[in-house]
Amino acid sequence: MANCHRNSVGSIALDHRHTEKNVTAGGHFRVLRRLIFDAVSCGGTSRYRYRQRGGGEGNVGDFSSVASHAEKEERSEKRSEKLSDLLNAAEMKTDAEAERKEEALAELKRVVKELREEDLTMRRIAAERVRSLAKEDSEARANLAMLGAIPPLVGMLDSEDAHSQIASLYALLNLGIGNDANKAAIVKIGTVHKMLKLIELSDSNSSVAEAIVANFLGLSALDSNKPIVGSSGAIPFLVNTLKKLEASKTVSQSQSQVKQDALRALYNLSICQSNVSVILETDLVWILVSTIGDMEVSERSLAILNNLVSTPEGRKAISGVSDAIPILVDVLSWTDSPECQEKASYVLMIMAHKAYGDRRAMIEAGIVSSLLELTLVGTTLAQKRASRILECLRVDKGKQVSGSYAANLNLGVSAPICGGSSSSEGGGGGGRGSLAEEEDGMMMSEEKKAVKQLVQQSLQNNMIKIVKRANLRQDFVPSAQIASLTSSSTSKSLPF
Repeated sequence: MANCHRNSVGSIALDHRHTEKNVTAGGHFRVLRRLIFDAVSCGGTSRYRYRQRGGGEGNVGDFSSVASHAEKEERSEKRSEKLSDLLNAAEMKTDAEAERKEEALAELKRVVKELREEDLTMRRIAAERVRSLAKEDSEARANLAMLGAIPPLVGMLDSEDAHSQIASLYALLNLGIGNDANKAAIVKIGTVHKMLKLIELSDSNSSVAEAIVANFLGLSALDSNKPIVGSSGAIPFLVNTLKKLEASKTVSQSQSQVKQDALRALYNLSICQSNVSVILETDLVWILVSTIGDMEVSERSLAILNNLVSTPEGRKAISGVSDAIPILVDVLSWTDSPECQEKASYVLMIMAHKAYGDRRAMIEAGIVSSLLELTLVGTTLAQKRASRILECLRVDKGKQVSGSYAANLNLGVSAPICGGSSSSEGGGGGGRGSLAEEEDGMMMSEEKKAVKQLVQQSLQNNMIKIVKRANLRQDFVPSAQIASLTSSSTSKSLPF
């Protein structure tokens, strides 16, 4: 009954903003009219009983309170109308969204049906439509896969039409974007082997090769796909692609993108330890070292070396490349590329920790001065790695000094002393103890001298490099002056 009353108030209520005179004159008529209307519309009863409002029988009560209540009811009705409008708009929007989804699903079904047609031209057009639909719509990717779009697209790789092959390759590529289930499904039905077979048959078609490289990049991003793709023969294909691009004198924009994709795919594959042995069977390490210096790919090449250096075979392969360590040492001076500095310092840190021969090669390449500079101006990570390398070199230098001193000591004493003095006989070996202490002191002093000499030499080399970078004359700072400046410096400060 209350609902009945609320729905009827707006249609009969008049303006209640009257003066006291108007209220007194027309109050009886308005109250009587409302009572009659409530009784007729809501079953003969009314909520506005005067006894409930404190009035007696036949008394109209406080007419102003009745008017105030009517205004509240009117405002409540307006709010209800607004809420109803909002609900209706939301319902209309939901209906429109549902209708749009139904139309989109119907189109996807039609496209998948066309992929199964016998007409190759219709299938190619459908593959191009799949590529377009799946490019930026994650829901479309999932729905197309559920509707069965992947098998007919993979089947199109067996066709002899290059345009159909390219259309299906890029459709598969877009279906795998951000969808691990689709990536796994594409690999599971043998797509990688079909792609490699396609390369053998259409070796001269660079567009097909570019599409396959892009697919290997997308598929190798999934961890479960890494060993499958790596053992299928994709790694030699990617390495050969890099070789061809390195051999070409002019590189177009599309070729540059293919180079980036191939390196990124090899990086993904090198994360899996089972693929490292396959990678080392190729010339990839040599290619990676040779590309360091090309700022477009240097960081990516160093990232792959970071994965390979974790294995003994990888470290051996890197050491076996001519000038690999000098090139890596040179990267430590690339102040404008801190990411490359961090990656190069990681490779050198692992190699310095594992192999004495690599440490010698690093010292010969002048790594100490670069490391000292890196500990001062490098990133936090590069500073830590540079300090670790310096620690390895310092310990190694101390061992060399100790060994050389022990050899000199053995040469200086031709035979043991047979006759002991009274002091040594009665002192309980005190003479031998003092001799050992003197030996330890001499060894420590020799180590300190060696470290001090190493630091001074490093600072001197660092000073020469700074002068060269400033494009000053070679005689601007004489060697004697450089030596005098560095003799009073410490490993934590630079002369300038």
